[in-house]
Amino acid sequence: MVQFIQAQNVGLAYLEERFSLQQAEDEAFFTEWFENLPEITDLEKPDLDRIKLHFLRLVKHPPLSEETVKLVVLSPLLNLAGFYDEPFYMRGEQSIQISAEDEGEIIRGKIDVLVIQEQFWLLVIESKRSSFSLLEAIPQALVYMLANPNQDKPTFGLVTNGSHFIFVKLTNQNIPKYALSDEFTLLRRKNELYQVLSGLKNLSQSLS
Repeated sequence: MVQFIQAQNVGLAYLEERFSLQQAEDEAFFTEWFENLPEITDLEKPDLDRIKLHFLRLVKHPPLSEETVKLVVLSPLLNLAGFYDEPFYMRGEQSIQISAEDEGEIIRGKIDVLVIQEQFWLLVIESKRSSFSLLEAIPQALVYMLANPNQDKPTFGLVTNGSHFIFVKLTNQNIPKYALSDEFTLLRRKNELYQVLSGLKNLSQSLS
């Protein structure tokens, strides 16, 4: 009998056991988040400062829902990064399911925001309530990325709870491998949204 598992209940140990998922040790595996990044323009900096200001003001009045995180933080970031322009287009709340070979289990879930180019999944974004740790969201994002029907190209992700951000890269040729970026946060004096946007712009430019 097939057992259905919700993506939000899956941990890294499960993915390692069922899908042979491995974390890449070589820094060269995932350079897109820190190497050859485009500059943030003087026009973009005030927008990023406003995003941070709006979020920090809203977080003083909890609870801050996923929908609010998407509206206040994700949507303007994706717009600035060019993911609302050709050749990309947006989909949200897309259902997926994956299963390992010879295993009587199927993982089901819904992707919060999906950026698509030529039917290939390029960027999966999993937003969480501001009180959630990103460690809870990373396995869920990896589930969605493993469901990418195009196995020949890497899939990139951004996991955020509104205040913290981590980029994810997954390749799924032979043995699936993933790597994480450093964590960026809005809770430091320096506005690290500059680095987040620079990473997003780098992805949009390299994948377009």
